[in-house]
Amino acid sequence: MSNIFVAVAYDDEYQAQEVRLRLLRMQKEYLIDLEDAVVAVRDAKGKVKLHQIRDLTAAGAISGSFWGLLIGLIFMNPLLGLAAGAAGGAISGALTDIGIDDNFMKKLASELHPGASVLFVLVKDLTEDKVLAELEGTGGRLLKTSLSHEDEAKLQAVLDVATPEAVTAPNLEKSA
Repeated sequence: MSNIFVAVAYDDEYQAQEVRLRLLRMQKEYLIDLEDAVVAVRDAKGKVKLHQIRDLTAAGAISGSFWGLLIGLIFMNPLLGLAAGAAGGAISGALTDIGIDDNFMKKLASELHPGASVLFVLVKDLTEDKVLAELEGTGGRLLKTSLSHEDEAKLQAVLDVATPEAVTAPNLEKSA
């Protein structure tokens, strides 16, 4: 199966985060295999902020620290090696972009109204029926997908399903 790309817009800042949490939970249950899942939020001032699931800057700093410490030990100055490695790793991690292109996500999110969010998902594999059942009624509007027109309409229909309202108990008062 090839990768599936989906971008879903939400009218508030938090719904995209909630849906991404559902997807991450489904990934732990082996129902979906995510390559990338990013939430872009356009704040009240119109600035777009990306919330990645992987912090490449921190990962780069940790990796760089290890290699810097190792090289520093060889040259009898482990602290200098540690500091230089951490700085170099952090810079390289910040410049690395994996998964969905950051510029594309920022451009698409900047077209939304302030206070809105977008969930960008790149999926390697999924158990379609179970994932769709879990996403039923989460709302949102498909912006871009790599799906066929049929599958796109099917996904939008699943997102649009109205959640059942709380059932109220009938009035059990006895009439006199």
